[in-house]
Amino acid sequence: MDAVDKRPGDEPVRVQVPGQASAQLLSASGGEAADGKGQWSWALFEWARNPYVILITIYIFSPYFSSTVVGDPVRGQAIWGNINGIAGFFIAALGPILGAIADTGGKRKPWIVFFIAIMVPAMFALWWAVPGEGGLSILSIAALIVLIAVAFEFSAVFHNSMLPAVAPHERIGFLSGLGLALGNAGALLILCFMLWAFMLPGNVDWGFVPSAPLFGIDAAAHENSRISGPIVAAWLLVFSLPLLLWTPDVKGTNVPVKKAIARGIGNVIGTVRKLRHYRNIAIYLGARMFYNDGKTAVLVFGGVYAVGVFGWGPLTLTIYGIVLSVFAVAGGFFGGWLDDAFGSKRAILVSIGGTCVGLVLAISITPTELFFLPYDAAAAGPIWDLPFFATLPELMYLIVVLIVAICITAAYANSRTMLARIAPVSKMSEFFGIYALSGTATAFLGPLLVGVVTHLFQSQRIGFASILILLGIGLAGMLFVREERAEAVD
Repeated sequence: MDAVDKRPGDEPVRVQVPGQASAQLLSASGGEAADGKGQWSWALFEWARNPYVILITIYIFSPYFSSTVVGDPVRGQAIWGNINGIAGFFIAALGPILGAIADTGGKRKPWIVFFIAIMVPAMFALWWAVPGEGGLSILSIAALIVLIAVAFEFSAVFHNSMLPAVAPHERIGFLSGLGLALGNAGALLILCFMLWAFMLPGNVDWGFVPSAPLFGIDAAAHENSRISGPIVAAWLLVFSLPLLLWTPDVKGTNVPVKKAIARGIGNVIGTVRKLRHYRNIAIYLGARMFYNDGKTAVLVFGGVYAVGVFGWGPLTLTIYGIVLSVFAVAGGFFGGWLDDAFGSKRAILVSIGGTCVGLVLAISITPTELFFLPYDAAAAGPIWDLPFFATLPELMYLIVVLIVAICITAAYANSRTMLARIAPVSKMSEFFGIYALSGTATAFLGPLLVGVVTHLFQSQRIGFASILILLGIGLAGMLFVREERAEAVD
């Protein structure tokens, strides 16, 4: 077999396989890369999985749970934060171990199937999350959300760790960005359908909108919010199939499960002991821990800030989610372009810096202020007769948050690619487990910071602005990271 001996990170490597007419493109990990269908199927798993984040944790179910199921928005927000904290604990404890097991045991797809089998029925069960005594208790709903959140993150560990084996080095930035873009596009499609089918009917008199919610959905019984669980469950089940059918898995090692678990735990312990040899990766993961918590807090509290400051309702929040998802799709492609053109480190600096600028502009807007300047809303009046974004400050806030959506999505794509570029190939899943840990183990930090600062200053604006602390620490930490692959230490 004729081969050009180049390491991942150099020019594309093609290997001539005997009996084949053309050369095979090598993946970033040194093996044979997947074909185009396999690469796109890898990215399509984000289309299947990520709508859960948009519909359940940000725009539809979490506000419904906090305000309606719990009945007290303040207590509901506290419970939602505790739920995420418990999930973060399990992810922190088990994520690196599962990644190490994958590195030892080989195949990733069986694990992904296992976590899909957990997520689908748990998501569907959210249909029975009703206020009062007629459905699931708050504790049961909390248990379902924790179960889904843990399985969701663990599926990401195994899915992310496939990337270097699926794509050539020069395409991992594009493919990572494509996945994030598809994930947001899928959520956008669902949000648009829900807006047309369940939210707008009865609120507007437009010819293309049904006169009543479709399928007998009863808005008075909150079915228009509860249906988000079954929708994302069915979506995940159907659109996971391309990954399972057409994206090649890494070869199995035939190591028994018990032995793989023992080796995996041993590898994690060994990696922790050898962290001094992975100083560059440790700095990166530490920086990401802070700016990732900041990004997540911006996503969670952007709508909360708008509801408190502008008094937005479910209809406006759904449209808000749709518009942000459109620009988040662009953010995935923007992140991929930044990464391939300038490298992962510079791309992260741009995307996190842009998030900081957008956040400052967002907190500068209230019904009576526009970019910190006084604004007379009563004198100006509404800008149109539509039942959403009726004032100039509301519209400007929306425009500013679009910048934030682009930058945050780009940062997610750039962050994943950065680790794929600097982690040792032979320990890729293990480091993606630690990557999940750095992204979720302190998931409580952003909400806790915002809550404490808001309480101390009795100001929603100052509380929202405190997220800049986390983003700033992460941004400063990235200045000390080098974009170079580490050698595995045995």
